[in-house]
Amino acid sequence: MATTIPSLHDGKVVIRPIRLRDARVLERELLDNRGWLRKWEATNPHGAMSFDVRASIRSLQSNARGGFGLPFAIEYDGEFAGQLNVSGISYGSLSSATIGYWVSERFAGLGVTPTAVALASDYAFFQIGLHRIEICIRPENAPSLRVVEKLGFRYEGLRRRYIHINGDWRDHFCFALVAEELPTGLLRRWRDGKVPTGAGSVPASERAAALLPGTQV
Repeated sequence: MATTIPSLHDGKVVIRPIRLRDARVLERELLDNRGWLRKWEATNPHGAMSFDVRASIRSLQSNARGGFGLPFAIEYDGEFAGQLNVSGISYGSLSSATIGYWVSERFAGLGVTPTAVALASDYAFFQIGLHRIEICIRPENAPSLRVVEKLGFRYEGLRRRYIHINGDWRDHFCFALVAEELPTGLLRRWRDGKVPTGAGSVPASERAAALLPGTQV
């Protein structure tokens, strides 16, 4: 079933539906931030991926029409700042989805990403009715690990060689939340300083396991 993609905001941060007319600014941000983003980008294990921004947006929109995703543009103070995708939406007995995101380097450290993730998560939980949201992060991606720590996503484990990133299969830490953990919503819990102490932290043993010889991170 198709889902409505809203525009949501908190302070200077807005997430809204990605549009074809975003193609030019999106392409410019991706090129300008190539060094910042490349090591985290998904790649094709069977060959090069095309860099067609308009085709990518159309694919995201088609997926949304099928009810399987929510593709958002992130804005900060009126400027295009990045993307957030709620993907792999499942309904019924699973009722879950995965969140992925990126922001341009110049917006790092401004609270843009945790705000965007909280807005999208609250919409998925309380408007769509999903039960579980998952975020998977490479062990060395410190900025993204800070996002889930700030928001209190619960650590669930290490997934070996989970996603093809920057030319190889990479290990990922997995984090999740379920609706019952958020009676007042994720954004409200974070803003009110009620994130449980230690939530989002990866045990030292798991961090060590991710760096064992012969593994890919």
